Amino acid sequence: MSGPLPPVALSCGEPAGIGPEIAARARAALGPALPFFWIGDPRHLPPGTEITEITSPQEALSAQGLPVLVHEIPGALTLGTPNPDHAEGVISAIARGVELVQSGAASALCTAPIHKKALQDGAGFAYPGHTEYLAALCGVKQVVMMLASDQLRVVPATIHIPLKDVPATLTAAGLRETLQITHAGLIRDFGIEAPRIVVAGLNPHAGEGGKMGLEETQMIGPVVDELRREGMDVRGPMSADTMFHAAARAGYDAAVCMYHDQALIPIKTLDFDRGVNVTLGLPIVRTSPDHGTALDIAGQARANPTSLIEALRMAARMGAARRA
Repeated sequence: MSGPLPPVALSCGEPAGIGPEIAARARAALGPALPFFWIGDPRHLPPGTEITEITSPQEALSAQGLPVLVHEIPGALTLGTPNPDHAEGVISAIARGVELVQSGAASALCTAPIHKKALQDGAGFAYPGHTEYLAALCGVKQVVMMLASDQLRVVPATIHIPLKDVPATLTAAGLRETLQITHAGLIRDFGIEAPRIVVAGLNPHAGEGGKMGLEETQMIGPVVDELRREGMDVRGPMSADTMFHAAARAGYDAAVCMYHDQALIPIKTLDFDRGVNVTLGLPIVRTSPDHGTALDIAGQARANPTSLIEALRMAARMGAARRA
């Protein structure tokens, strides 16, 4: 497709958190070189923020200051204290961003962190988080969470569940689908023609031939073998403690791990400030900074915008890859 890439949409997230201030700081850092616009209530931005109110995403391409697609959110604002009265507005800002990407007016959606309890208390929000809500809006049953940076891409096959529940939650069908979505996402969203994926074992030493667990020989290994026979470049199960040193990382494009911390500890150790949360499997591009609302420092000019800046950059690159 020809013509300039449409701008990235950035939903406001929790108004009482650091979302508004890091949006302003991201614009100050990036300038017009990476066009994006903020969907939210201008009253929630830090005092003195230079903004341009826009009526369509296209206007963000030539705006001075932070382009703001005004989305009124009723209710008083106290920084550091979520107001359930904001819930409906925060939720509808996300939905508005999805609609703009679906229509082609925006190239991708970047979401600022939300406060789930405030959304539940104020609007009966029925989803565990952004990812599940976006899947519902897009009519998708299965999506994959990836944490990505320039140094590493990781995918947890199970996410926010107790460690004791991981073995029972892991299934051959679920792992197969996770690997397929990851493979397709690396091609479509990251422009990698022939992705290389490694898969971690669940147990120490990847089960050590059954001495430390049977999940590797009975479930993980057969899924990997089956997908390899179908043409996917996938290896494993591998011992997780040997997968993340520099030489190992050079041999693959993404690592699929069996549980949350097995995936997130390596990337947060290697690149804490630049990790980006990516949702694979959606018909739209979605990224998010890999941190929460940080209510305790909201309004104190201490918030680090680096992860949001990286999330906006990654959203723009992924949007361009899909367009190509």
